[in-house]
Amino acid sequence: MYTAVFPLARTVEALRNDELSLVQHVHAVCDRIEMAEPYLHVFVPEPRRRERLVEDAVELVELYTEPERRPPLFGALVGVKDIFRVDGFFTRAGSELPPELFEGPEASAVTRLKQAGALIAGKTVTTEFAYFQPGPTRNPHNLAHTPGGSSSGSAAGVAAGFFPLALGTQTIGSVIRPAAFCGVIGFKPSYDRIPTDGLLYFSQSLDHVGLFTQDLEGMALACSVLCDDWDADAARPAETPPVLLVPEGEYLDRASAEGRYAFDEHLSRLEKAGVRVLWTRFFEDFWELEEEHRRLMAGEAARVHREWYARYDYLYSEHMHEIMAVGSQVTEAEMETARANQRKLRQALQEKLTELGADLWVAPPARGPAPEGIESTGNPIMNLPWTNAG
Repeated sequence: MYTAVFPLARTVEALRNDELSLVQHVHAVCDRIEMAEPYLHVFVPEPRRRERLVEDAVELVELYTEPERRPPLFGALVGVKDIFRVDGFFTRAGSELPPELFEGPEASAVTRLKQAGALIAGKTVTTEFAYFQPGPTRNPHNLAHTPGGSSSGSAAGVAAGFFPLALGTQTIGSVIRPAAFCGVIGFKPSYDRIPTDGLLYFSQSLDHVGLFTQDLEGMALACSVLCDDWDADAARPAETPPVLLVPEGEYLDRASAEGRYAFDEHLSRLEKAGVRVLWTRFFEDFWELEEEHRRLMAGEAARVHREWYARYDYLYSEHMHEIMAVGSQVTEAEMETARANQRKLRQALQEKLTELGADLWVAPPARGPAPEGIESTGNPIMNLPWTNAG
């Protein structure tokens, strides 16, 4: 097992108050990375990582000599999924295509982190174009299992203690599923709550920016920097326990026996803690929602990749060949209908909460435990309706 405790908020507090030397901290983290990275494959390779990070740390300390002036993420190391553009780094998106194709302005999410004092630990491994072709990353809890995807390196890196915060994306289940597989906190804010500019899109109607941390305190801190219109009071514990709503029926039946057992056990623990759990049938035509989501995704992906694919089709994986073939048959009218149905689903979910007097929907983060092997990142089906609704 290659996990390590690395809480974002407490680490930043120690760095801001000079209880912890930033340069020494960077060296300690790099020592850990150099020890475990050959087994985990979290990062896109970078030959001078330690030297670059030490230089960045020295520059940051010299810029903020007075602790009281230090920004909220002073010295925080951040892993960035390799579909975000970051100044000074190539973007390869887990593909074999020339990285020059993907050059452009830095992602706003990355710039916000830098302005808040964060240091970029490096680019993290993603599946090819954030779709289904796996990379080499392994699960820090058990190297024989997948960490999930497509944000494989981001989730695994937080679990491994390489960085306390990471950026990921989700088009079906690429934040929540790997977070569950790696035992960390994953959060996909509502659609476009974190700006998506500077992202190598796969499906612009479905791509969400998400985050990984080791605890909720760290997640709240990161969201205060990254999320538009973040309400700090909303992150505080409620005065009374929330009322949760479970969507039973065809959707919940997609969970494996192990996944359903774990989900029911967690619900039981919540009920014992005073949380009220309600059940309602929802997603009655779930297979239709799944098909519409996948066709919208395929149609938009085919349009993003049309020119690149025409020139470099031989560099694409079989997974990408398949989605390009499907996407080329999806019409603009079909995609417009799918986008309209996204809005209808979002409204229906909210209306059902209001009707039953519930506060939140609750659902499994994955069908079951992380599958053995790294040939697949697991099935994202349990995340699909929530991503579709935005």
